[in-house]
Amino acid sequence: MWRVFSRYFFPFILISAYIFLYLPIVILIIFSFNANEFTFSWSQFTVRWYHELFASVEVWSALKNSLIVASTSVMLSITMAILLVFYSGRRYRKKIPLFFYGNIAVPEIVLAIGMLSFFSFFSIPIGLPTLIAGHTLIGLGYVMPIIYARYSELDKRFTEASLDLGATLTQTLYRVILPMLFPALIASALLVFIVSFDDFVIAFFCAGASAQTLPLFIFSMIRMGASPVVSALSVILLCMSSLFVLASSSVHIKKMVMPR
Repeated sequence: MWRVFSRYFFPFILISAYIFLYLPIVILIIFSFNANEFTFSWSQFTVRWYHELFASVEVWSALKNSLIVASTSVMLSITMAILLVFYSGRRYRKKIPLFFYGNIAVPEIVLAIGMLSFFSFFSIPIGLPTLIAGHTLIGLGYVMPIIYARYSELDKRFTEASLDLGATLTQTLYRVILPMLFPALIASALLVFIVSFDDFVIAFFCAGASAQTLPLFIFSMIRMGASPVVSALSVILLCMSSLFVLASSSVHIKKMVMPR
């Protein structure tokens, strides 16, 4: 009885989970080619929404803002995390990551309202700089634990040997520490970029009307109902992310099968 149950029930649960995850994506792709503006009713095949998407100046402006904010947040958060971990004293190094765990534990809406109150109190106009500051604060909550954990695993004899051979702390950082931290830096950069690019709550409170990001643009388009242009934009983003995943996977596979 248990063998029959495990043979059919667990595969059924697994298939149902995959259908639940990927069926909405399939429907999204299909209805992005629907000629009817009301996407719940199919009429005929068209690529009109893709033409409107690529001809929209607002979409490209929002995409540019999102890329600028995400890239700058990645650079700032990683740079600050490296400096804090490497140049802090041994007495305080273990305590530094504790200050950034709250960025993940505290609800994002609380951080957004707190930052908006901070900017309002000091009369700081909200825009791209404040949005970058907010995303950098969020990014530090992800970057600090990763970089600190990897830095703690490094053999300290490399640092000591570099200093004994006459290198300065800065030279040791650039020529010894950073190459060994490279995998952690790449993982942190990708994670912060995805979080920043996809963030809506911080952008809604800290961006203002002058700095519209892609999530804010999509939100403004779907307030009156689902738009086929949004579906087309989602398909383009899905294709870009899928190509990135395939490229990274192919590189990883080639490294595994490459003879040494």
